[in-house]
Amino acid sequence: MTKTAASTADSTTSAATGAFAPLALPTFAVLWVATVMGNIGSFMRDVASAWLATDLSASPAAVAMIQAAATLPVFLLAIPAGVLADILDRRRFLVAVQIGLALVSGTLMLLAWRQALTIELLIAMVFLGGVGTAMMGPTWQSIVPELVPQPMLRRAVALNSLGVNIARAIGPAAGGLLLAAFGAAATYGADLFSYLFVIAALLWWRRPPQAEDPLREHFFSALRAGLRYTRAHSKLHVVLIRTAVHFAFGSSIWALLPLVARQLLQGGASLYGVLLGAVGAGAILGALLMPRLQRRLDGDGVMLASALATALVMAALSAAPPVWLALPLLLLLGAAWILALTTMAGAAQAILPNWVRGRALAVYQMVFNGALAAGSLLWGFVAQGLGTPQALLIAAVGLVLAALGMHRLRLPLGEDDLGPARHWPDPEMAEAVAHDRGPVMILIEYRIPTADRDAFLHAVHQLSEERLRDGAFSWGVMEDPADAGLLTEWFLVESWAEHLRQHRRVHSADADLQREVVRFHAGEAPPRVRHLLGIGLPPRQPTRQGSEPAGPH
Repeated sequence: MTKTAASTADSTTSAATGAFAPLALPTFAVLWVATVMGNIGSFMRDVASAWLATDLSASPAAVAMIQAAATLPVFLLAIPAGVLADILDRRRFLVAVQIGLALVSGTLMLLAWRQALTIELLIAMVFLGGVGTAMMGPTWQSIVPELVPQPMLRRAVALNSLGVNIARAIGPAAGGLLLAAFGAAATYGADLFSYLFVIAALLWWRRPPQAEDPLREHFFSALRAGLRYTRAHSKLHVVLIRTAVHFAFGSSIWALLPLVARQLLQGGASLYGVLLGAVGAGAILGALLMPRLQRRLDGDGVMLASALATALVMAALSAAPPVWLALPLLLLLGAAWILALTTMAGAAQAILPNWVRGRALAVYQMVFNGALAAGSLLWGFVAQGLGTPQALLIAAVGLVLAALGMHRLRLPLGEDDLGPARHWPDPEMAEAVAHDRGPVMILIEYRIPTADRDAFLHAVHQLSEERLRDGAFSWGVMEDPADAGLLTEWFLVESWAEHLRQHRRVHSADADLQREVVRFHAGEAPPRVRHLLGIGLPPRQPTRQGSEPAGPH
């Protein structure tokens, strides 16, 4: 449950060089520092909740429920949150969510102070915190690509990841020490203070006003467009499948780490915090080493190395090693975890255009957190039935086998130009069309020589994915039996406004594919494009009083 760093940039600032160049932008620097502090508070709260669960219940399944309760809301609410990230004022939305999360931490503080927490109440409050995290995540991620100057984008994303891992290195250790010295109420109070700091930074940020857009999407139409996009994007499917498989097995170490600290390493809350701090320190080390590793391995190689390292750590921890050996093992775990997380998130970001980024990243977050939630429950019940060491060992073996199997499903490179092409001419209409008119059928007529027919059909079927991603809900190709050379591509869009949005959404890589399809057209003029609007039945006219309807009696 983290608050990923948002960022913005002054329009007059030129792109500087260096890994820390975005911190020269005052707004980015303020929000980055604020969110690092916020993340430290979140990790402190998570330590308190996870450790309190081991005090309130001896059941491994109940302890694993804490991790599941934190991640399940992201699985359930990620897509609606992504829609809101694309259609609402992001600054105001983030302030509202931060206030809600502060109320959750304040409630936990009061319940802990009055010693009124039960395992059921704790799980419920962690679940509410997960709801806030789910609503906030896609918005934070969408801000960076939208507002940071393009030359600084990769550096800003890397700094966000670095900030989270700085917090991961500090927060758990500080939370464990604070928990051991002053109790859970003080730890939750520190998290409450961190939210107040983030809210103050967001209120200080003056987001430039957004121009009114007559084609601005509304919630349900934006939701449908986002679902259509993700359903039709084959490259995104590869990222989602590999994310689900890797993190379902990898979640075992996060769900069972409190039990590792208490049962296998014979430690207390402070040791648990130190172990999590070692994971965070390892993540920072992994982030620093990642550029060098990426020069030697592609994304698939990095994922395989991460899986093997994670499995090694889980197998070693299952043998109850001494603490002096457990700490370097968790350093390795942190490095492996950030390598996998950054590789998969980067693969998703690289294949998404800006217009649907929030919604598609929400689907990615849903899959990621769904894998963590389901995996946490699974490994909690396995540990309850077989024991914690056995659960870790089974998960390690499963992770290695899954990584070797998934290695053949290659990650997309993300080298396409996703900037809007804007190469479609405006539709020629006899009169203005209301935006809510629909459905709309678009017909494109191609004159194709017999010798090019098969090559054309292959190319136009590749184009179908682009039509379906950008707004069509149905697509096909038909031929005229009276004219063998005339082939018509057709697709259906739910409304006229959605078709106008299609004109904006086609990116440069898809425009190149469209030009490849048009190359087969042998007509003297460009392919003919027609737009057909659906017509409902006219209302029935009432009969005149005293008359009878026509027709036989």
